[in-house]
Amino acid sequence: MSGNESRLQAIHQITNCSATAVAQPEPLSEIWASDVFNLATMEQCLSKSAFKAIKKTVQTGAPLDAATAEVVAAAMKEWAMGKGAKFFSHIFYPMTNVSAEKHDGFIVTNSDGNAITEFSGSLLIKGEPDGSSFPNGSIRMTNAARGYTAWDPTSPAYIMQTENGATLTIPSVFMSWTGEALDKKIPLLRSNAAMNKAAQKVLSLMGETEIAPLNSSCGAEQEYFLVDANFAAARPDLLLAGRTLFGAPSAKGQQFDDHYFGAIPQRVQVFMQDLEEQLYKLGIPAKTHHNEVAPGQFEIAPYFEAANVAADHQQLLMTVLKNSAKKHGFLCLLHEKPFAGINGSGKHVNWSVGNATQGNLLDPGDTPHDNLNFLLFCGAVIRGVHLFGPLLRAAIATASNDHRLGANEAPPAIMSVYLGDQLEKLFKDIKDGKLTVTEAGGEMNLGLSQILNFKRDPGDRNRTSPFAFTGNRFEFRAVGSGQSVSGPLVVMNTMLADSLAWIAEKLEAELVTASCKADAVISVLKQLITEHGNAVFGGDGYSSDWHTMAVEERGLKNIPTTADALPALREESVKKLFATTGVLSPVELESRFEVYSEQYILAIELEAKLVVEMAKSMIYPAAVTYLSELAAAGANMAELNIKLDHGVAETVAAETNAMMAAVTKLSAALETHDFDSTEAHMQYMAKDIRALMDEVRLHADALEAEVADELWQLPKYREMLFIK
Repeated sequence: MSGNESRLQAIHQITNCSATAVAQPEPLSEIWASDVFNLATMEQCLSKSAFKAIKKTVQTGAPLDAATAEVVAAAMKEWAMGKGAKFFSHIFYPMTNVSAEKHDGFIVTNSDGNAITEFSGSLLIKGEPDGSSFPNGSIRMTNAARGYTAWDPTSPAYIMQTENGATLTIPSVFMSWTGEALDKKIPLLRSNAAMNKAAQKVLSLMGETEIAPLNSSCGAEQEYFLVDANFAAARPDLLLAGRTLFGAPSAKGQQFDDHYFGAIPQRVQVFMQDLEEQLYKLGIPAKTHHNEVAPGQFEIAPYFEAANVAADHQQLLMTVLKNSAKKHGFLCLLHEKPFAGINGSGKHVNWSVGNATQGNLLDPGDTPHDNLNFLLFCGAVIRGVHLFGPLLRAAIATASNDHRLGANEAPPAIMSVYLGDQLEKLFKDIKDGKLTVTEAGGEMNLGLSQILNFKRDPGDRNRTSPFAFTGNRFEFRAVGSGQSVSGPLVVMNTMLADSLAWIAEKLEAELVTASCKADAVISVLKQLITEHGNAVFGGDGYSSDWHTMAVEERGLKNIPTTADALPALREESVKKLFATTGVLSPVELESRFEVYSEQYILAIELEAKLVVEMAKSMIYPAAVTYLSELAAAGANMAELNIKLDHGVAETVAAETNAMMAAVTKLSAALETHDFDSTEAHMQYMAKDIRALMDEVRLHADALEAEVADELWQLPKYREMLFIK
């Protein structure tokens, strides 16, 4: 059997299969949120008093009494069982970027031995998974295993439908027996509360009298790759690490720009239709889908929602993406850089803050120079990015995202703010002590009578900026495609809370002596932009000039790797930020450093072990077999007095020996275990281990270009990216 038989079988199966059939799409009005226990459903199921109480909790965060929880639990059980659910699960989000769930049955037995169903308020409110087996950063030891999940009524429960049945799924927080946050939801809820408190103070000083609770909102664009499952099954690196550790570049990549926004392949279109119907039933407002820049890469983007619900929906979206892809014969890759040399995948987090009375406070309106509330909140964001840029970088730091940042349309590892021409000029004027009328974008006129003129945006987009203003929100473009959005949202909300508290203090003092409110605002913002305006940059974030300017002239930090980024969690300014806002205690913050550091080290260690294994067991045998065939062919030709060029054989032999020498060095390097600190261990993985992995790959990829195709076991880039 030839080495590439699995490749040939995969290609045959893919090219001879047809797209999985799906039913005619159901009307959106009939399926939207049909599997969600939302306010509309609760209004039908609950008494008026119970519905009024739960609605107040959902919309304002008001406390919910135990009696109402009991009523909600009974109604939730009846609704779920009516949809075929026999189990319920408290779903929670540990510090792993994935979701966790423990399923319990509604079934109990009575004294007669009969089975009945039960779901009380106490079961709804609290669950009890193991608090030590999840990553916890030494908060819980193995001999202190108790942990709790607690129902979050502000995020709706839903029915998770699978081929094996339906489960009532209840979004929950996860904490230790001693009360520390072990998850990503508790800090997110706390950060939103801190932001609301600080924002209320600023708006009160600005003369606002009716101020509804403020909430952050999020709309996260999700990029992903699809690879046929037949190819993926033959790639141990894709299955275990989520990216290709070997692979020579395809002659065709993305250089022709023919995939981006191109016609969606039929098989992928069917997958997308099925995916979105499932999302609509779960109340996830998927709004757009399209081909992304790289071949085999796609994007789905939801409409914005309240940050807490959006974070839960993002976790659910990733789960449904993977499950739906499997159903349609694909492997969905959420790794930030599954293929070298082409675009990686991000999760652009569109973030804003607002409420029901003042609206979106990051919407400048048509006359931003007159919108004082907007100027204060926008200024608060600028200050936050300048002061806590390294923390923002730490929030998106993973072993996988390190491969993406800084190239192929991913933003650089220097945190800066893009405002656009109009707003950048406005804040420059404020720095000069004046507030002048700003020009709008004008009208787009192509001189074609059949093309309607339209209003041009006041600023262009900058796709090289990690933190860009995009009209009525900021887009954090550096977030990785496989990450939970909760971590970045926690940092953004918390830094905003801190900046708004600073603004409130300064504004309160200025209002005592200023002749008018506008003068007081200008005075505060002038100080803010003078001290923190170095974070504002509208140019090319990829350019070497910017990297030099940012570090040497503006004092910003270039933080290329997770090993460089995570120590920011131990800085005193960061500890103070989280402690004073009440978002994370010092113990909880330290636990996150420990967990994320360990995940980084383990991820690279896993990849390095795979590199060694695949090089020895898959690539080396193919190269030696080919050398043997070349030697036999040469000997046969010599008997016929035909002289063959031995250049190919010599190249294969040289690359094989070099690869195995690098494998030996990598294997020895993995045996090093004694490090002075976690930081030193991370730096070793980032610099030494990854460099050796790259050395092995360099020679392995060279061999792929030389060894006979029929002997190469691993599916190649040209196959995985272009055969759908």
